Amino acid sequence: MRRRRAGPAIAPPGPFAHRRLRVLETQATIEAVPIKLIAMDIDGTLLDSNAQLPPENVAAIAEAAERGIEIVLVTGRRFDFTRSLSDALPCEVHLIVSNGSLIKSRSGETHHRLLLPSATARRVIEALPQFRAEASVVFDRPGEKQVFLERIDLDDPRRGPYLRKNHSHIGEICPLTDCFNGEDPVQVGFVGGLEEIRVVQRLLLELPFSSEFSLSITEYPERDLSILDVLRRGVSKGFALSEWAQRRGIPRQEVMAIGDNWNDREMLEFAGFPVLMGNSVPELKSLGWTVTLSNDENGVAEAIRTYALSGAVRS
Repeated sequence: MRRRRAGPAIAPPGPFAHRRLRVLETQATIEAVPIKLIAMDIDGTLLDSNAQLPPENVAAIAEAAERGIEIVLVTGRRFDFTRSLSDALPCEVHLIVSNGSLIKSRSGETHHRLLLPSATARRVIEALPQFRAEASVVFDRPGEKQVFLERIDLDDPRRGPYLRKNHSHIGEICPLTDCFNGEDPVQVGFVGGLEEIRVVQRLLLELPFSSEFSLSITEYPERDLSILDVLRRGVSKGFALSEWAQRRGIPRQEVMAIGDNWNDREMLEFAGFPVLMGNSVPELKSLGWTVTLSNDENGVAEAIRTYALSGAVRS
């Protein structure tokens, strides 16, 4: 694994990178490629910096759906935390949640489910006892007790807002490993400051059983907040999006993906037309993808109208 000095370990290009469509306006032959599916991240992409859904984005998404373009929200959020947001969109939408572990309809029907083996999850938690306070375990189940922590602190400066919004779904158990009762979880998660979670990431990659799981990291430097998810081996937003596009019979050349962070990379690599937000992780901008406006400038609406609705996407 390559590592940058001031950031997380950077994985080599994912399984879709070598097949990534490059949009070159200098090609001798330029043909329009219709967009049939738009996959978009939520936090830092669809939502603004205040976690609000701009009306301009809603309008552009609704117009795309009216023209027959499929809309998919692709997020690290849990299903229940995503569904309430999806209800604000006046069109049919499907949800890829938990960084690709689950694909669900808005009503909750499960189309795709890849869980982390409980034995692997337990080993991960036991291997890092010094980070038990930052750890959580997430299950795919209805109602209460979907997320377990050893201690719930509603005033935690980083976790507090999430815990308060999702309090009805969160349980407290100590030791954390007691939450395992034979049911495989969706993921093990770690939340903390950037440097702290980079240490967690490094230690996880050095574990002798690291081949048994995948890691997905999201960083918000302006908030000194990092979220690291331990997922079933091979799980990513990109893998889930490829599975869904195949089920829907949509070739990757007709898929637009919009994202801003490290956990969006595989999704962007898969998409025929990847679009980065203006507020995205700077290192991702070096990959040569199209960049739209920031999430505080309605970048999603700008990308949809410029590339999906105007027919500006070229092959």
